[in-house]
Amino acid sequence: MKKVVITGIGLITSIGIGKEEFWKNLLSGRSGISPVTAFDTKEHFTHLGGEVKNFSPEDMGLSEYIDTCSRASLLAISATKLAIEDSGLNLSAEHPTDTAVCIGTTMGAVQSSEFINEQMVLHGVQQFRREEISKVPTHSTSSIVSRLNKLSGPSMMFSTACAAGNYAIGYGTDLIRLGRAQIALVGGAEPFSKVAFTGFNQFKAVAPEKCQPFDKNRKGMMVAEGAAVLVLESLEHALERGAEIYAEVLGYGLSCDAKHMTTPSVEGIVLCMKKALRYSGITPDEVDYISAHGTGTIANDRAEVAAIKEVFGNRYREIPVSSIKSMLGHTMGAASAIEASACALAIKTGYIPPTINFETPDPDCDVDCVPNVARKQEVYIAMNNSYAFGGNNASLILKKFS
Repeated sequence: MKKVVITGIGLITSIGIGKEEFWKNLLSGRSGISPVTAFDTKEHFTHLGGEVKNFSPEDMGLSEYIDTCSRASLLAISATKLAIEDSGLNLSAEHPTDTAVCIGTTMGAVQSSEFINEQMVLHGVQQFRREEISKVPTHSTSSIVSRLNKLSGPSMMFSTACAAGNYAIGYGTDLIRLGRAQIALVGGAEPFSKVAFTGFNQFKAVAPEKCQPFDKNRKGMMVAEGAAVLVLESLEHALERGAEIYAEVLGYGLSCDAKHMTTPSVEGIVLCMKKALRYSGITPDEVDYISAHGTGTIANDRAEVAAIKEVFGNRYREIPVSSIKSMLGHTMGAASAIEASACALAIKTGYIPPTINFETPDPDCDVDCVPNVARKQEVYIAMNNSYAFGGNNASLILKKFS
């Protein structure tokens, strides 16, 4: 079976655009949370979120797509452009038929749907532009990534909510291992939306001021947006062209426990992590770092830590377990793709990002969460955890290439 490696990373986040800015700000513990400007939040319980406020499609050379693409698609094609540039590949010329596109999302082009509904209510059904309709289908995001890069290989969207990015990475890995693609553009994209912000506010799941994963006084998550795309290649192809390799994708594990629509299941999370370890051919003793799902809600953090204790036994306190959602907020379908990028960069650079806003230890969440300050530490094998509503769980394993 072919080995699969990461050779390009493209990021659009609230703490930075591009891998260099993102990584510098992540290690410095910078928060991307700020007052929401996309819409008026006066009727909501909270007013902060992780918007990407310095994102400009014009600066990315994508002006012609602004009127025809949803924000989700604009985020995705921008992250893809950065990832391809980082990889040094010329896909349209060299790999038009054997490059796959696999993108995950939770809400998809929800902003376009919101706009259409608003226009219909305010001005009537005849008044909004027909072109808006073409932005709505979720598959339009992966389609525009393929079309823009003149690719005719497999093109897939994954809507497994907050685990969708890991699902997309796992599927792209399988396509390469099975010889159905030489290269895969994989990741996730998520726009900031009224629907998500309102929904999580009504659940009382949003923190009023800051996200504090694993802290005893944590009050919830932060709604956010962003995108990450990674370039996957067969190891043989990457070595042949002398590509820079960030990490090897060892394997992944999936579970869908369907125990509850919103409450995470410890058993389902345990099964997911054990599958990832087994598929990757490693033991729990070999994992050096866990990138936690770590939303900052009471239920999620407690369930994740309980599952980590069961899988890793007495070692659980020795393994750094940090949550970058403390800085970015929860980017939903893009979250695990952004976090996979952070894992790859941690492996490449030998630094582990912190969990910021940590103040008071919680006996139920007594992991080493790398509190507040990044840590210089070699990472050989990292596990990236992601859990979604309905019990859609995905854990990804990355390894240092040598």
